[in-house]
Amino acid sequence: MIERYTRSEMGRIWTLENRYRAWLAVELAVCEAWRDAGRIPDEAMSVIRARADVDVQRIQAIEETTRHDVIAFLTSLEEKVGDDARFIHLGCTSSDIVDTANALLLVEAGELILTDLDTLLEALETLARRHKGALCMGRTHGIHAYPTSFGLKLAGFYAEFSRHRARVNSATENVRVGKISGAVGTYAFLSPELEHNALSRLKLKADEHSTQIIQRDRYAHFFSALAIMAGGVERLCVELRHLQCTEMMEVEEGFARGQKGSSAMPHKKNPISAENMSGLARLMRSNALAAMENQPLWHERDISHSSVERVIMPDSTILADYVLTRLTDLLRGLVVKPDRMRENMAKSFGLYHSQRVLTALIDAGLSRQKAYETVQRLAMKSWETRRSFPELALADAEIRACLNEAALAALFDETYCLQHEDAVFARVFAQLAQPEHFYE
Repeated sequence: MIERYTRSEMGRIWTLENRYRAWLAVELAVCEAWRDAGRIPDEAMSVIRARADVDVQRIQAIEETTRHDVIAFLTSLEEKVGDDARFIHLGCTSSDIVDTANALLLVEAGELILTDLDTLLEALETLARRHKGALCMGRTHGIHAYPTSFGLKLAGFYAEFSRHRARVNSATENVRVGKISGAVGTYAFLSPELEHNALSRLKLKADEHSTQIIQRDRYAHFFSALAIMAGGVERLCVELRHLQCTEMMEVEEGFARGQKGSSAMPHKKNPISAENMSGLARLMRSNALAAMENQPLWHERDISHSSVERVIMPDSTILADYVLTRLTDLLRGLVVKPDRMRENMAKSFGLYHSQRVLTALIDAGLSRQKAYETVQRLAMKSWETRRSFPELALADAEIRACLNEAALAALFDETYCLQHEDAVFARVFAQLAQPEHFYE
């Protein structure tokens, strides 16, 4: 399945062709800055613009000899440009080109991921509003706790993914920096003014102090933002996987015509998309650790980070694009079963009303400890005998001594738990939520 997405726009970003073209964009921007400074003649600049181009196969062939990718790239340019190629890479070191080009590639990848997140947020909001007021069981430790609504569940995920978007946006801006400062970053053969000119052409900011490289805390920030987002993806996928268990069956992944769930059991419809994304989220998180391990380089730089980044840059961004797209597809095709949610609520015999009865007894004058023991006694009896907790409460002498039948009956109104649903929706979606409930 991933192969389909690696041929997409995100996959294109990380092709060798596009990587070399990013390098070329940086080299040309530096040349233009030198031309503005009067170091490169206009005629030479015209030749460089006209002839400089990328030939992936030739670069790779040269690299077989040079064992240095940037030198192979520059040699290929010299073959195409001719004598005026002597002005290309003037005063620069390899990291000026590679790290500045990395910024171009990471920003492009980050912006695509932000677009994916916008689409996912739209799908979450649509589902949340559609299922606003659809009562379902809230669970803590996997045990029935108190009713919520399926709309509120999804609104919570919307709020979380809004935070993921903010983190990815911040991290993308944090890597929107380049450096044209030369070996060890002292501008010995360059200048901050020339750097500013070149980077402005690329719509990048200059790193405040780069040494010979862009410091890798910026990259660690970027990949950590993706890792935290991956944790959110897995949290949502785990929720959907649990809710699709046979004993719950409150939601189902869409099942296409002709799809098969098991080679042995024809009846199976498994949450394979959510399971797949749970696994891929782990890869994205592990790549963040690799990015953090790249931070403590020797002195002004070493090259131990390079091999790592050749793997994690394409892998994590392609995975993020793939997972977010697939998750959006899952949500758009999700089958939601409000009737089953109601059935599941009944499986704990109304025990979720216990807190309201406890609070009412305290308000009626009982000590908290006495009220708790009274309600817990009935709750255990309800669970062990599989009898309705509200019925047991209505028949219990201790409780009836404090609360009359009408007061007790009012405590068992299930819609009580949704009295502030509109306020939560308004806060999450930053606008007035629709007051209608889609389920009675």
